[in-house]
Amino acid sequence: MKIKAILFDLDGTLLPMDQDIFIGDYMRRLGARMQSLGYDGKEFVKNILKGTYVMIGNNGSQTNEKAFWEFFESIYGDKIYEEQGHLEAFYAQEFDKISAVCGNTPKARATIDKVKSMGLRVVLATNPIFPAVATRARIGWAGLCPEDFELITTYENISFSKPNPEYYIEITRRLGVAPEECLMVGNDVSDDMVAQSLGMEVFLLTDNLINKDGEDISKYPNGDFDCLNAYIDRIQ
Repeated sequence: MKIKAILFDLDGTLLPMDQDIFIGDYMRRLGARMQSLGYDGKEFVKNILKGTYVMIGNNGSQTNEKAFWEFFESIYGDKIYEEQGHLEAFYAQEFDKISAVCGNTPKARATIDKVKSMGLRVVLATNPIFPAVATRARIGWAGLCPEDFELITTYENISFSKPNPEYYIEITRRLGVAPEECLMVGNDVSDDMVAQSLGMEVFLLTDNLINKDGEDISKYPNGDFDCLNAYIDRIQ
């Protein structure tokens, strides 16, 4: 079946990064902001991470955003909603500074331009555990823009997360395509290659490989951006 859409992961794929360094800097800055508002910064960061796992375990009954904030309400009560403005200010004033710990590759821009010129539909299939404002910022760090993508998954607009296969099924439903008509490109073996179980084509980008379980990656098409572009040409 001919490929109609390519799904791209963001962090470690289109946007080069060491995920542990990125998360560490992100949480340090966010913890400091909340500490300045009278919270225990370290405890707040721990709860952010717990809330992330709530979103990862979301069963589709509500958006990831709602699941996250219901969890926070269970800890801090209704007053936590009063802090949403402060969190928006954090993303407006502080979040961009984290770009210093990320890389950049012109091959990301070149690859997106290539697949669009081929008439393929392009989705940013980044794990939807971030608000849209944070995702748009990271798209910019990668030298791209939101308009490059037909669909961008964020915690506001989807009710599943990686590695749940239902996350990928939801994307195909929105596009109106079969999984077999899609290619998923990502750098995380467990989060991204699970799409293969649905019949999707997959490509494992190895520049910033994450392989927590030590899988044999030779069973997946894999390599750098040059290999990815050659693979796209072969399957079209």
